[in-house]
Amino acid sequence: MLKELWELYWAFFQVGIMTFGGGYAMLPMLQRIVVNEKKWADEEEIMDYYAIGQITPGVIAVNTATFIGYKQKKIIGGIAATLGVVSPSIIIILILANIIDQFSDITIVQHAFNGIRIVVCALVAKAVINMIRKGVKDIFTLAICLISFVAVGIFRMSPIPLVVIFCFLGIFTKGAEGKK
Repeated sequence: MLKELWELYWAFFQVGIMTFGGGYAMLPMLQRIVVNEKKWADEEEIMDYYAIGQITPGVIAVNTATFIGYKQKKIIGGIAATLGVVSPSIIIILILANIIDQFSDITIVQHAFNGIRIVVCALVAKAVINMIRKGVKDIFTLAICLISFVAVGIFRMSPIPLVVIFCFLGIFTKGAEGKK
């Protein structure tokens, strides 16, 4: 059991160390490790955990790691995965907190942060494209995707009511299709 817990911790440590820019940036790494290498979940499960992790309080990366760890080894697995995903951030923040004030005014450091932001944008764009490819399956799901994008991106609506509304709409419409 200790070996499996270490494996959960280490897998999510790797995800955590590459999660520059927040939870969205972790999706490609999460897919590679959790879906492709470890086979702890499939693409749909990852998207479900990610969606639930987004609407529950807390950090998306932590919530997603906790869900997957729990699926593997119940509470102790959730704890191991959660500790794994947050450990790199804690270590990096402690190191950076000691030196950032000394170097933040240096032009090259400011340029480095600008470059990191661009890479994070590319990672997020890749994750979004992958999620659209996996999630949009028909005209109904395309409509939900577009409506959600406009509501959140343009009208600054909270995603929480959208998730609740479209959850019930999906249950109702897909349930009605199944009864036909």
